[in-house]
Amino acid sequence: MRIPVAVLAATLAFGFLPGRVVLAADPPKEDGRVGDPAPAATDTTSTASAREAPQDAKKPTRAEQLDSLFELLRTAKDEASAQSTEAMIAELWLKSGSDTVDLLMEWAQQAVKDKNYPLALDYLDRILTLKPDYVEGWNTRATVYYLREDYGRALADIEETLKLEPRHFGALTGLGTILREVGEDKRALEVYRKVIVLDPHLETVQKQIDELSGKGVDGRNL
Repeated sequence: MRIPVAVLAATLAFGFLPGRVVLAADPPKEDGRVGDPAPAATDTTSTASAREAPQDAKKPTRAEQLDSLFELLRTAKDEASAQSTEAMIAELWLKSGSDTVDLLMEWAQQAVKDKNYPLALDYLDRILTLKPDYVEGWNTRATVYYLREDYGRALADIEETLKLEPRHFGALTGLGTILREVGEDKRALEVYRKVIVLDPHLETVQKQIDELSGKGVDGRNL
């Protein structure tokens, strides 16, 4: 069962998607203990191979991983594959690269679960002060503002989210939802059509498109 449109942005921001996929772990770090003897090379060929191995096994960058995942999402053959890819994308977005920011985000998530929105906003304000380029900081704060029905601030934070990640289907879906709620059906349809190009298996978004199209709303591409 797919997540309702009204809460999709929140579920993506907080990583609540079912069956979250754990990404491949980083390569093990070198043991740096002082005094450990270096392993003896059996021959020059194996030594050369060992030196070349790290270069051959170079890990894709975060941007490269996202590009690959978005292509998988766009071409997913079924809903299960799409959901799995959505979860992997959300997992990457959630990683900030800072232990402090990650911890604050955990606290913010728990505060939202507890419906303690002022506390959640306090944590999120700190997150964005520490790391203003953290896309999920903006997206999560937009979600909290939406839950408080503070649409002006929610829209401002969605704008910041999309500056950092124009493909953020959670933020785009949240934008479409707000636009519908304030009577901007034409603009909402335009946004939903962007979302469905990114993720053709979002049934709730397709339902919104069908409903708006049935009303004769003219949604041109932005």
